[in-house]
Amino acid sequence: MPSETPLTEPSPPSLHRVLTSRHLTMIAIGGSIGTGLFVASGATVSQAGPGGALAAYLLIGAMVYFLMTSLGELAAYMPVSGSFATYGALYVDEGFGFALGWNYWYNWAVTIAVELVAAQLVMQYWFPGSSGVLWSALFLGLMFLINAISVRGFGEAEFWLALIKVVTVVAFIVIGILMIFGILQGDHPPGGLANFTVGDAPFVGGLPAMMGVAMIAGFSFQGTELIGVAAGESADPAKNIPRAVRQVFWRILLFYVLAILVIGLLIPYTDPNLIKTDLGSVSVSPFTLVFQHAGLAFAASVMNAVILTAVLSAGNSGMYASTRMLFNLAVDRRAPKCFAQLTRAGVPLNALLATTAVGALCFLTSLGESQNIYLWLLNLSGMTGFVAWLGIAVSHYRFRKGLLAQGLDLGLLPYRSPFFPYGPFFAFGLCLIVTLGQNYAAFIGGKIDWVGVLATYIGIFVFLGMWLGYRLVRKTRIVAYADMPFPGLRPAPTQARTPAHLAAAAASVDP
Repeated sequence: MPSETPLTEPSPPSLHRVLTSRHLTMIAIGGSIGTGLFVASGATVSQAGPGGALAAYLLIGAMVYFLMTSLGELAAYMPVSGSFATYGALYVDEGFGFALGWNYWYNWAVTIAVELVAAQLVMQYWFPGSSGVLWSALFLGLMFLINAISVRGFGEAEFWLALIKVVTVVAFIVIGILMIFGILQGDHPPGGLANFTVGDAPFVGGLPAMMGVAMIAGFSFQGTELIGVAAGESADPAKNIPRAVRQVFWRILLFYVLAILVIGLLIPYTDPNLIKTDLGSVSVSPFTLVFQHAGLAFAASVMNAVILTAVLSAGNSGMYASTRMLFNLAVDRRAPKCFAQLTRAGVPLNALLATTAVGALCFLTSLGESQNIYLWLLNLSGMTGFVAWLGIAVSHYRFRKGLLAQGLDLGLLPYRSPFFPYGPFFAFGLCLIVTLGQNYAAFIGGKIDWVGVLATYIGIFVFLGMWLGYRLVRKTRIVAYADMPFPGLRPAPTQARTPAHLAAAAASVDP
């Protein structure tokens, strides 16, 4: 066991470390299980077939696992609320961390607006003709209050909101398995491998279709990195973060993979309902279809309530993540100092107010003639989750290389990723392919659709502009391995530093 405690958040100001392992686990689950699973999962099966959808989710799931082990090593050692920005600044380049932080804050602030739009669509199911703006204002106020009271209040609210989704997915998988084996008799014949041989199944559309599903899977898994943001308020980060990393990945992967397997076995990919992904019609959800086939009454109403929970949970997590990122940027003097102020309950209220205002303004642009502005803002935020993942892979690679270069004892790390360096390499490469392949169709056909390219990749251009602009203004450069700070760590024991050991370490460090 390591004899030293991990680095803690700088003080003052400091956040209150009250989030437990169950909070961290559910925060990450709450941010990643949402409408992508409950509504859009059917579209992935119809697009690539049951086999193609399963393969895509397994591949992206492996990438996310490697990313989470990298994040676990960094966050357990240095549990700060602005994790990606801080790691990028310390172990890559100060401008890199600056751009990562601001892009991540913006991404979740706009996500709040997206969830507000989704919430009013869900409420139209029960209250057709009611004012959508009033529903959005009500839910925005609720999210603000949950985050403003205390971090423990946020943790408890997110725990119960996420638990509702987890119970729903588990019930869906259990009922689906019972139907597949004919134990539960409904108005649907027992499932089996027959749907894997319908038409072009199990693989439909070839590699292009799988690429499209891989992109959807990547967006669906986004939110797992919230563990890194919440690490700054974890009660025992050295113990809780590695545990949460392991639990979150396997639970989310099993939820998605088993859910898609059940959908593929019970509903043929040619079912026209699977093509639809409209939140306004909950009856097209594959979850609703399976529950109805099982003979469960009021399945649509129940799923509508669950989808509303998912929407509020994602918005709630987004408000928390963006507020903490803005707070940490201010603490590191990369944002106005006023955003670093804390209430007695440990809540960065000014950062919360700014985030809430941006979410509200983005939502208002989705109305009337401003809708085009909203769509561009949405496109701008779409890439930032992948950029954050790329930042995690790069930061972890250079972090470990810096440790080796300085001859520090890896045994003192609270958690060590077992897949270095192959894990970061695989995650970076696949994440880059998925990111750049978002709109590969724009480059096919002789004439490039530059408007489509700009709309899709504007997030990358903005990130690079912020990074290079910061470097030019502040005159920063890539941090040398020898200059990287590693507080709390000491050199490896001398008896272990044999000539062969030193030669191996030197050979593993890039110039």
